[in-house]
Amino acid sequence: MHRLRNFWEDLRSSLWFVPTLLVAGAVVLAVGLIEVDSPSNCGRLAERWPRLFGAGAEGSRGLLSAIASSMITVAGVTFSITVVALALASSQYTSRILRNFMRDRANQAVLGVFVGVFAYCLVVLRTIRGGEEGVFVPSLAVLVAVPLALVAIGFLIFFIHHVAASIQASSIIEAVAKETVQAVDRLFPAEVGKAAIERADNGDGPDLAAQTWVTIPARKTGYIQGVDADALFEVARERGTVVRMERGIGEFVIEACPLASVAGKESDEESIRKLNAAYTVGPYRTVQQDAAYGIRQIVDVALKALSPGINDTTTAINCVDFLGAILARLATRSIETPYRSDGGQVRVITRGPTFPGLLAEAFDQIRQNAEGNVAVLTRLLQTLEILTGRTKDVHRRQALRQQAELIAETAERSVPAAHDRAMIHAATTRGAGREETR
Repeated sequence: MHRLRNFWEDLRSSLWFVPTLLVAGAVVLAVGLIEVDSPSNCGRLAERWPRLFGAGAEGSRGLLSAIASSMITVAGVTFSITVVALALASSQYTSRILRNFMRDRANQAVLGVFVGVFAYCLVVLRTIRGGEEGVFVPSLAVLVAVPLALVAIGFLIFFIHHVAASIQASSIIEAVAKETVQAVDRLFPAEVGKAAIERADNGDGPDLAAQTWVTIPARKTGYIQGVDADALFEVARERGTVVRMERGIGEFVIEACPLASVAGKESDEESIRKLNAAYTVGPYRTVQQDAAYGIRQIVDVALKALSPGINDTTTAINCVDFLGAILARLATRSIETPYRSDGGQVRVITRGPTFPGLLAEAFDQIRQNAEGNVAVLTRLLQTLEILTGRTKDVHRRQALRQQAELIAETAERSVPAAHDRAMIHAATTRGAGREETR
């Protein structure tokens, strides 16, 4: 099942799938209207509404040829604009956001509409006959080509506006954050008690140090995009053993290197095949089962903004704001314990995210690259103050406090003005005061 989901996500992320569907729909529409337009029906329509359906074979060919040629030209221009937008976004922000542009439904739909109208005109144009061939003009199909062309013009105007809006930094960051929040809601849906949160974040579980582990080698090199935990559980239960993940979602695995381990049993070819089949390995990371990758994309934009060549503090602050929104959603969610049991017997030990780990992923590199930047350091502290108010869990609050202390230390070391250091110290004190009052 998880392979079907990954296949569907790959289709959604492609720039050809939606246009192909629209072209197929346009061809079906053209064939259907041509079949409706029998020669006798065409004559009656022309007599009743001559201004709408009275065009001859040559006039219909000229109209459809003009629409088809203009649509394929506009489709080429649209593709060129898309490529330019991708190049600009890649150089200005990060290449990791390119897949977000490719999977943008608006971009796919616009390209599909232009190519679809072109295909529609070709199909209808092929059926028009005149002169010695015998006269046949599918008047209804020819007429429908005109509103389709007007719809395509509307899509062109929309596309120009959409591209101009989508390459803005705030739009890019918001789109990534929205997708990441959806992944958080899907991966960590439960808002349960404090004990469950603590157990997941601290990794408390049975002592399996005495076990002898046999490694399962990977059969493919790439990033782990998804794991079917149920398949791992079934393999462990069938063989009466424990399966431990050695590489988690989002990590890079090299062929023939350890992918998982099995407790106390020699691995056979069938076990290796089934355990490898439970992993989806590809050339890049995806957000579907890897919320940390969404955080990573926003962090990369912030690092690019903080680089000396760009020095865009406002974009870096936008990144911190949206990272705070993602972590605020995570702060109250239970992250599952890595241990999956069958009748009290541990069968699978997963390798997944923790709140402190995701917090470090979000803020560590931004803090390290924001040395001397009072605005960014202050916003980091303000965000940590908000996150502290979102959770009562002791261990999560401790991770937030440690992050605030590291930011205060960075400011003390890198901010030269005493007044600026005092502002950052005041923000740190406010966060500490909020923690004490809860």
